[in-house]
Amino acid sequence: MSDKKQLSGWKKFLQSMTKAHDLGSEEEIMTDHDYDGIKELDNVLPPWWKYGFYITIAIGIFYYIQVFTNAEEYSQEKEYAAEVEKGKQEVEAYKAANPDLFKLDITLLTDEVSLAAGKANFDTYCVACHMADGGGGIGPNLTDDHWILGGDMENILKTLNEGGRAGKGMISWKNTFDNDQLQQLASYVISLNGTTAANPKAAEGDIIWSKQ
Repeated sequence: MSDKKQLSGWKKFLQSMTKAHDLGSEEEIMTDHDYDGIKELDNVLPPWWKYGFYITIAIGIFYYIQVFTNAEEYSQEKEYAAEVEKGKQEVEAYKAANPDLFKLDITLLTDEVSLAAGKANFDTYCVACHMADGGGGIGPNLTDDHWILGGDMENILKTLNEGGRAGKGMISWKNTFDNDQLQQLASYVISLNGTTAANPKAAEGDIIWSKQ
C-alpha cells in the first residue's frame, strides 16, 4: 500500500511538471482546428520548461548587474589578469623546482657541424636585421667589439632567449629554437666577431668584448 502511495505521488509530481494528459483523454483538449483530417491538441508548455526559462532570465539579470553595475567587485578584466598572474607564478615555481630542464648550456661551440647549424638558422631568421655577414642593418653590427647587451656566450644566449631591448624589435626566440639550437646560434654569432663585413654599421653600445 505504501509503494502504491509513493508511486501515485511520483506520478502526480510528474504530471504537475509536464501537464501531460493520459492516453485516451485527447478529446478533452481537442481543438476545432482541422487540417486535411489532422486535428490539433491544445497542449500547454510543460511547467518544467517554463521554470527553466524563468531561471534563465533571473540568471541573466544577475549576470548583467554583476558585470555592468558591480564592476568594482566583479570584473572579467581583473579576473583574467589574476589568472594570468597566477599562471606566471606557477610557471616560475615549476622552473624553480626543475632548474635542470630550463638551464641553458653556455658552452661555446667551435666545431664545424655546430657552427654550420647555427649559420643555417642565422641565415633564415637573423639576416633581415643583422645582414648575412653580420654587419648590421636594423639590428646592430655583430662583427665589432661593441655589444649593447653583452657579447659573451651567457649574455647572447640570454638575449636570444628573452629578446632584446623593449621597442627595438628583437623578439624572444625561445619558442622557436630548443636549447641546443640556441647554443649553436649564439656560438655562430660569436664566430662573426672580428670578421670583415661588406658594409658594417657603426659601433653601438658601451660594452666592449673581444673573442679570445
